[in-house]
Amino acid sequence: MFYSIALLAYIIDFFFSEFERFKWFKHPIVFMGEYIVWFEKRFYKDSIRRGAVLVLSLLLIVFCIATVISWIDSLIIQALVASFTLSSKMLFKSVKDVIESLSLVQKKERIAMLVSRDTQDLSESDVNKACIETYAENLSDGVIAPLFYLVCFGLVGAYLYKAANTLDSMVGYRTKHYERFGKVAARLDDLLNFIPARITAVLIAVLMGSKKAFNEFYMYGKEHASINAGLPIASMALALGVKLGGETSYFGVLKEKPYFGDGKEQISEEDVQKALSLKPRLDMAVVLLLGVLYVI
Repeated sequence: MFYSIALLAYIIDFFFSEFERFKWFKHPIVFMGEYIVWFEKRFYKDSIRRGAVLVLSLLLIVFCIATVISWIDSLIIQALVASFTLSSKMLFKSVKDVIESLSLVQKKERIAMLVSRDTQDLSESDVNKACIETYAENLSDGVIAPLFYLVCFGLVGAYLYKAANTLDSMVGYRTKHYERFGKVAARLDDLLNFIPARITAVLIAVLMGSKKAFNEFYMYGKEHASINAGLPIASMALALGVKLGGETSYFGVLKEKPYFGDGKEQISEEDVQKALSLKPRLDMAVVLLLGVLYVI
């Protein structure tokens, strides 16, 4: 197990947050995204097989690079590189920036950078709902899942997960253009997030002190089209006493999504703040757990 690397990587992310202050720095995930865009422009075909080639080629590239870096016999270097797979502070800051915007127009502009849904017609409550949903879902994708694979498989595992997750976020949509091309990416992401999504849902319930969320998150979360995404969202909804989900527009098409939770439907800024209050508790829990596991 790679407890020491994971612990130090989490601490680095806590203080430096993907080195966002250094404008010259290009995040490794950006390189993955650029490769995906390049491949799609050059080799796209409405074919599952062609999409599989994209997935396998990116995973192979990432595996080779991460393996070479993992050979470097330095805890600091490996932890530093590993920290780029975590986005706990960046996620928190991005959601907080939305609700701290001065106008609804600014809020919609900022939330549009975090979600794939259409945002132009969102109300204040809709924006707040989107904030909570993306925060809960991305706690799994951006924090718990990469941390899980980092602990279990080291630097290589964390980067292979991030490659798969990036593929899903860019081509794993059920649209006419991506239905077949992105199918392998979407299925791989479902597989890799199966355990982390459930860990995230439990952590939300426990750290928010909600027995209701712990007992009922699966009942609501399983109704989501994704086998994973609905679980942390449902857990957060139940912990906050709100109702998330419902009708949502994606790429101009209105989708009937199930509701998660049985609380109030009008979501306030205070509800978003309550969701964000999870972060210091999560930070403490992760650091304490990894520290104890490293010592023993």
